[in-house]
Amino acid sequence: MFSFSKKLIVLFMCIVQLIVPFIYTIGSKADANFEDWSAEDAYTLDYTTVLEKQAGEDFVVLNLSDIQLGEGEALTTNSDYSFALIDELIERCDPDLITVSGDNLLGFVGTYSTLEKLSSTGIPYALVMGNHDGQGTITEDWCAYMAANAENSLFKFGPKDMGYGNYIINIRQGDEIIHSLYMMDTHDYATFTNADGNVVEGYDHLWDNQFDWYEWAVKGLADLEGKTVQSTIVFHIPVVEYTDAWNAAFDADANAFRPEYADSAFGVKLEDVCSAPVNNGFFDLVKELGSTKDIIVGHDHKNSFSVPYEGVRLSYSLKTGFGSYAVPEENGGSVLRIHDDGTTTFEHIYIAAEELGYDGNKMP
Repeated sequence: MFSFSKKLIVLFMCIVQLIVPFIYTIGSKADANFEDWSAEDAYTLDYTTVLEKQAGEDFVVLNLSDIQLGEGEALTTNSDYSFALIDELIERCDPDLITVSGDNLLGFVGTYSTLEKLSSTGIPYALVMGNHDGQGTITEDWCAYMAANAENSLFKFGPKDMGYGNYIINIRQGDEIIHSLYMMDTHDYATFTNADGNVVEGYDHLWDNQFDWYEWAVKGLADLEGKTVQSTIVFHIPVVEYTDAWNAAFDADANAFRPEYADSAFGVKLEDVCSAPVNNGFFDLVKELGSTKDIIVGHDHKNSFSVPYEGVRLSYSLKTGFGSYAVPEENGGSVLRIHDDGTTTFEHIYIAAEELGYDGNKMP
């Protein structure tokens, strides 16, 4: 565990390291972090990050979510136990890649210490931004810059005017891309006009130009490989169909999954699905293109359900660690296993607070 003196050293180092990132996240220097992208561009593997998979062995992706250590939590035992939890998850599943589905970093010390922890594992990791990332810091630009320049981090700013962190990780086996991971930013809050013509406010989601980028990538890779390649999308805020999926799968009167879902659905719903107040239609695009078979989100710390719905598995990742609000029994990480043929299986790894010596009664 970190001593308090070591935590103060981390705080000092964090303050020292503010200067250079701040310079590169203002004005024209901030624009230089982003890519110029057009739907007219040719899709090439050089545009993506390519990771190698060994034939006969699953490629293991450990997904963490909502680590979300505020400044006070980052300087207390909350961070110690959260980081011990990450260590235990890595020990149990031996991942080839770590993904983090948003609300990863909160405040200067939380950002610095969490990135330091993830970098120290020696495992490549890729995060997407949540609605809280960047809060308590200079700007979200600063938060993204820190993530993009951290050791072992695969994070990219991505194209301009799409938020922060839209990028692609391809999994290659031999000379074939067998699976793609689309990392996408669902932003924070927005104002909408609903079907009744009323102006409503709520959580944001993907923008129209992100639809275009995703479609360009799916079709571009299909052209390269001569077939549609199976894929997974990782973002933070769920699509509205998460509510539909839960209602289709779970019989509230029987307090159990319906028989046709009993062998394929798992997890719980302990709070409302906090999606955007209007349906942006992205799930319809996913079904139309036929590539993505898994969507993994965070955001709602008390939800952990995973349900196959209209050909796509809609999953919450388990909340990771004890920052912000948490449920002791629904804590840990989630694992996506990519098989030789590019198909996947998804599961949760539950780690009780007590296993780490943490008093669950003190959970925030």
